[in-house]
Amino acid sequence: MTLTFYKYQGTGNDFVMVDNRRNVIGNYNAKQIAFLCDRRFGIGADGLILLENHESADFKMIYFNSDGNQSSMCGNGGRCIVAFAKFLSIIEDEASFEAIDGMHQAKIENDIVHLQMQDVSTLETFDTHTFLDTGSPHHVALTENLKGLDVKVEGAKIRFGTPYGRSGTNVNFVSKLDTAEFAVRTYERGVEDETLSCGTGVTAVALAMNSIGKTDQNLVTLQTMGGALQVSFEKEQKAYTNIWLIGKATQVFKGDIEWTL
Repeated sequence: MTLTFYKYQGTGNDFVMVDNRRNVIGNYNAKQIAFLCDRRFGIGADGLILLENHESADFKMIYFNSDGNQSSMCGNGGRCIVAFAKFLSIIEDEASFEAIDGMHQAKIENDIVHLQMQDVSTLETFDTHTFLDTGSPHHVALTENLKGLDVKVEGAKIRFGTPYGRSGTNVNFVSKLDTAEFAVRTYERGVEDETLSCGTGVTAVALAMNSIGKTDQNLVTLQTMGGALQVSFEKEQKAYTNIWLIGKATQVFKGDIEWTL
């Protein structure tokens, strides 16, 4: 069959987008999804995102990592699907959609996508890192030599190591740049490599840095390998609410590809 797709990116985190409201992909075949995401034999992407109908919200988001398996929440993917929904005239400047971690609100202002993330009530702080779940699990560690770090090697050690085990975690390495600005490099499980950006990852970094006292600001800038993102939030005792991931989401191209389910 011929599959029509769109390619989107948010700070270099790239996705194959498919309008699946008419069920053009009816069976979620991990092998074929991995083929679409393959950078040599397929289209190439960090993941595949399907936009589907929802009975009460504007749409539903189904996300797969590049290994072909359905994954936990993807923040940059969430921003990209909001831009995609506007392109398809499903929404104008505001959206409500369901992802794997629940309902999300979003808005577009001057081509910048603001995505509301789930509240975070639990952060685990250790001597070497902070662990929290921002729709996906994240290990956040301050690192001195961020530029020279082999993220794939060091990230894999943590991702598959104790206490995370088989299910694993995403790993974020962080360096402080200014009062409310941090550099971030991320190893993503499911991609099993460093990605240019990770939306749930930078969200986790912003909250973790505030929690351990590295910033007292509630609007934090995160410099990723693919560009800058911002995270705003409110803190109520030890819980974080009204969390927004903010940044551009861009359509790169549209295409057709032959594939079999």
